[in-house]
Amino acid sequence: MTPKTDLTAAAAPKASPGASPTTPGPITLSVDIGGSKLKAMLLDSAGKPVSERQRVLTPEAPTPAAVLAGLEQLRKLLPRFDRVSVGFPGVIKRGTTWTAFNLNPKWAGFPLQAVLQKRWKKPVRVANDAAVQGYGAIKGDGVELALTLGTGLGSSLFTGGRLCPGLELAHHPWKSKTYEDYLGQRGLDKFGKKAWNKFLKQAIDQTEKLFNWDHLYIGGGNTKKIDFKPGKNVKIISNETGLLGGVALWRDRG
Repeated sequence: MTPKTDLTAAAAPKASPGASPTTPGPITLSVDIGGSKLKAMLLDSAGKPVSERQRVLTPEAPTPAAVLAGLEQLRKLLPRFDRVSVGFPGVIKRGTTWTAFNLNPKWAGFPLQAVLQKRWKKPVRVANDAAVQGYGAIKGDGVELALTLGTGLGSSLFTGGRLCPGLELAHHPWKSKTYEDYLGQRGLDKFGKKAWNKFLKQAIDQTEKLFNWDHLYIGGGNTKKIDFKPGKNVKIISNETGLLGGVALWRDRG
């Protein structure tokens, strides 16, 4: 559903569809690149939504060129913004994508941040998608871990509200394979829902022992497959959380 455009807002500087002329700017276009869907939403300066969430399917062959074309569709649905935050499913270093296990090998070494800045002529920051989700979920209290259950397995770890960069729990050895082999979509398809839930319970216990987290947040599309009640200090978070954390990428420089 395309958001309604406020004609008054459209005439005002730094206004966006769904935002009034008095909406605190800058307006952030927050983007989440996933293995099955590309999503975007506009956020005000406090990180609150000022548009509906827009979605398009991730291309069947998710090369950089194909995904960029999909992002262009989203940009046209949400055309008025001041800066961009992007969550990407892989390791990010200085705006460049180093890995993309659930997309395409052509993403290795792709300067996504620079490419989007040149195309859209707006400041852009790119981070791991699970890190953005974590920013949208955490309290900033103690050790906090966020896991994303989707096509793959995303993870982000925070201490006192600060991100510990570079964590890739998905590909860490676990049992006879890796965490992602059991908890990603491949594991759900191969082992079935009952076994997948069993593995998730075990992973919750294992990560608590590994990180001694104070809070665990679990998000992603496959949270709807969870059939048990999480324990103390474990919270299931909504899919929108992966977008709501976008403003946090700009906190260090205002």
